[in-house]
Amino acid sequence: MGYRTRLSAVFGLLKDKGSMIKTTLSTKRHKASVRRVILRATTHGSYVPPADHRIAAVIALGHGSRATACTCIQAVMDRLHRTRNSTVALKCLYTIHNIIGKGSYILKDQLAMYPSFGGRNFLNLSTFRDDSDPEAIEMSAWVRWYAGMLEQNLMVSRMLGYHLNSPPRSKNRNKILDSELLKEIEVLINFADHLSTVPDSLYLQRESLVYESVRLVSEDYRLVQREIFVRVAELGARTTILSLNECTEFLSSINRLDGCKERVSLLLVNRNRNDDLWDLIKGTKENLVATMKKEEEGKMVVTAVGNESRKLTGFSELYRLASRGRWIEF
Repeated sequence: MGYRTRLSAVFGLLKDKGSMIKTTLSTKRHKASVRRVILRATTHGSYVPPADHRIAAVIALGHGSRATACTCIQAVMDRLHRTRNSTVALKCLYTIHNIIGKGSYILKDQLAMYPSFGGRNFLNLSTFRDDSDPEAIEMSAWVRWYAGMLEQNLMVSRMLGYHLNSPPRSKNRNKILDSELLKEIEVLINFADHLSTVPDSLYLQRESLVYESVRLVSEDYRLVQREIFVRVAELGARTTILSLNECTEFLSSINRLDGCKERVSLLLVNRNRNDDLWDLIKGTKENLVATMKKEEEGKMVVTAVGNESRKLTGFSELYRLASRGRWIEF
């Protein structure tokens, strides 16, 4: 550990102590106690994930009143948006991810309702950068990527109407419109698309905090693949009744998913291969291409017949006029 890194670690420790002292002096006892729970889970220091009991303490805040849950989410967001330290930011995101996965409904509800601060990423970290040292700069890329993954997770949940790790609501798939299925597939594939934008510094996965964050994302991706499989299978069964535009949109979406495969495999190695999904994608693409080709050929035949019909109609009219002695001069 270099001098600058050691100095940064000491400074971070002092900041944590100062923040804790500040909460003890607060007159708002309830809010201060909630903030202490968040501070203990998101300390400065090494890239080690918060201890299980720290995360459990955060999750427990969701089993109280709605006011406590609201204070919890506000405290996490305040901590996340005010820090310029990549360690703290990653720990905040990891905590939020655990809230999404393990939190009570009331806690997740408060998280989903948190107001947007501008841009597409409600976590507002698209420009995050910690330039305290070279490793922190590279870790900043992981912060931006991870924030985007959590945003995609919440977008998927809003579209589906349930969180990924929750039991899916029973739906009669036959009653769902083709356009609705296409929208759901698009949002699900956006998740995979962002997953493939993982930073180039994959070696940083040796840091346990990054490793654990990727592990949680990997679990989300497994659930996303499940949701994609169900919808591709259903829409694939309707291929023959889809319009040409719908077929084109469907093919474009699954081609985009196919394009993510190689990059995602570099991140997840052999995890979540899901050969059944990729076999389904391959077969569906072949059926779509064949259906679209047949439809295009059908249109060409109809056009040709229509042109020939117009020609015959023209010659018939000429013959009728000629038979009456009414020649047309050119």
